Amino acid sequence: MQVSSLNEVKIYSLSAGRSLPEWLSDRKKRALQKKDVDIRRRIELIQDFEMPTVSTKIKVSRDGQYIMAVGTYKPRIRCFDAYQLSQKFERCLDSEVVTFEILSDDYSKIVFLQCGRFVEFHSQHGHYYKTRIPKFGRDFSYHYPSCDLYFVGASSEVYRLNLEQGRFLNSLQTDASESNVCDINPVHFLFAMGTAEGKVECWDPRARNRVGLLDCALSSVTADTEIEGLPSISALKFDGALNMAVGTSTGQVLLYDLRSSNPLIVKDHHYGLPIKSVQFQRQLDLIISADSRIIKMWNKDTGKIFTSMEPEYDINDVCLYPNSGMLMTANEAPKMNIYYIPVLGPAPKWCSFLDSLTEELEENPESTVYDDYKFVTRKDLENLGLAHLIGSSLLRAYMHGFFMDIRLYHKAKMMANPFAYEEYRREKIRQKIEETRAQRVQLKKLPKVNKELALKLIEEEGEEQQVARKRKQKNLPSLLKDDRFKVMFENPDFQVDEQSEEFRLLNPLVSKISEKRKRKLKMLEELEAQEQEEEEEPEGKASDAESSESSDDEKGWVEEVRKQRKLLRQEEKVKRQERLKEDQQTLLKPQFFEIKEGEEFRSFKDSAKKQKLMKKTLGDRLKLEEKLGTLNVSDTTVGSKQATFKLKKSEQQRKQQEAEKRHRQERKTLRRPASHLKSKRGRGRPFH
Repeated sequence: MQVSSLNEVKIYSLSAGRSLPEWLSDRKKRALQKKDVDIRRRIELIQDFEMPTVSTKIKVSRDGQYIMAVGTYKPRIRCFDAYQLSQKFERCLDSEVVTFEILSDDYSKIVFLQCGRFVEFHSQHGHYYKTRIPKFGRDFSYHYPSCDLYFVGASSEVYRLNLEQGRFLNSLQTDASESNVCDINPVHFLFAMGTAEGKVECWDPRARNRVGLLDCALSSVTADTEIEGLPSISALKFDGALNMAVGTSTGQVLLYDLRSSNPLIVKDHHYGLPIKSVQFQRQLDLIISADSRIIKMWNKDTGKIFTSMEPEYDINDVCLYPNSGMLMTANEAPKMNIYYIPVLGPAPKWCSFLDSLTEELEENPESTVYDDYKFVTRKDLENLGLAHLIGSSLLRAYMHGFFMDIRLYHKAKMMANPFAYEEYRREKIRQKIEETRAQRVQLKKLPKVNKELALKLIEEEGEEQQVARKRKQKNLPSLLKDDRFKVMFENPDFQVDEQSEEFRLLNPLVSKISEKRKRKLKMLEELEAQEQEEEEEPEGKASDAESSESSDDEKGWVEEVRKQRKLLRQEEKVKRQERLKEDQQTLLKPQFFEIKEGEEFRSFKDSAKKQKLMKKTLGDRLKLEEKLGTLNVSDTTVGSKQATFKLKKSEQQRKQQEAEKRHRQERKTLRRPASHLKSKRGRGRPFH
């Protein structure tokens, strides 16, 4: 569950996280939940609350038990039972649904307006009746007192279908070329329709006459708004008997009092996208307006922003669950989003556990979504040269400015003023020089062994002392004064070998630091040799040295890396030549190979012959076998080919056959004397 906060309003996204595929078995789903922490922590409020591809409209029944959504592909409607937290049923349709309306308190009576000019009625058991209107429809409303359906669309007429009589009535003739949306006031049943010319026409269903006309296109243009083209009406919603909110195709929301032709408030979304939905939240006097990119909540009296949400995918419809803080959206993605905002109201009774869950999460605050964003005004964007990004996904409109990614802000600032870092760096160098001018050069006695290492430890010790002084901590003991490491700076056996392979591989990374230390060592040695008094360093010398070093840092490092690589290649080449000479000087000894039992060695040419034979085609091999006599190909009476061949016997098989032949001959020789004695005994006299 993802938590975001804007204007100290917590927004809980209950559909955040990955969803598991439907074709997975329960066993695999449990295994994934054990392995993946994100899947285990996600909240699936309603099971399979999604569409195959895209969801277009979402509504809640008047009793609050059923949530219905339509989408594609294929065109279908899904009804979810909120009390069971699962899907109730699913019905596929013949064509895509433009919009639909729930006529009953539950799901027993539904009307669908489809894109093929069809109007389809569904009852509790399923499809009930289907009819057609003369022109393509875009929206419709249901007039409860007369049981009339009012259809508006690509026509100047408003078609009326009476459900009690089951027939079309005389249509209403308007001055508009096309109409986009319509709505009926729930108190006095005034019918209002928004036209493509940016006007709102109000009709009295009892007299079937027009009673009012509002020019919203002219009223939406103010000094602060920038529009392109003629605004048309894209959303319309009544609140009570007197208030009406109108959304335009250029991203403005106008709040009207029916007693006045001028809007009370004009609210701009600053994206230039058509307003998809307008809802009223009466508990806090808020208006919830949404385009395809953002959902804004603002006060209807002052116009002050309350909070806003930007889902990952484009929004098609917004539905506010009655008398609660739950908000549902249909968007350009399979998953339909569910948001819970505790400030708007409590959780519905079928998911009351959300209240206790959000209270526990508030005890452990997390980072908000806008931590990595920079707030900029329109003037800041013009100074950075990013005014053309207004309306794109890189800017998020908020109050009098925009939120943009902090990384994009830094890049744009560097491009707008590329020398800002150099100026900052020079200022820092100047400050460091000013700090060191008051100090004198102090000669430090370095050991005879590992002078560079000792100088490095002295520099690090000075930095640690400054940090400890700022943090008011105790200084750590120095390694130079520690008896355990005294031998390392006295015994020449512990001298660091700079010509070793390990040191040279690491040398390109620390070359500049080591060069600075060598310069410092050389300077200290010259001062010790001359035995001069400590003098203050000239002002110009330090600044010139620093500037030259800072300008040549990068080039020197690259040259050092190339130099080391070249040296390593040369050494490797010399080693290869030496190994080659050694190999040439050594005498080759004859090698002996053992032949397996049963195999006969003829010559090395046999293997070459076999390889040549395997490269030949099948026809060439058959011709060769015929010449050798091991293969015979003949025609049969049926017309096909018959091939007979002899298998080549190995030496082991030949020896085995000869042994069997000798064995049979020995058995024959043994049987002959026995049979000869038997014949003689039979011919003689009987034995007494």
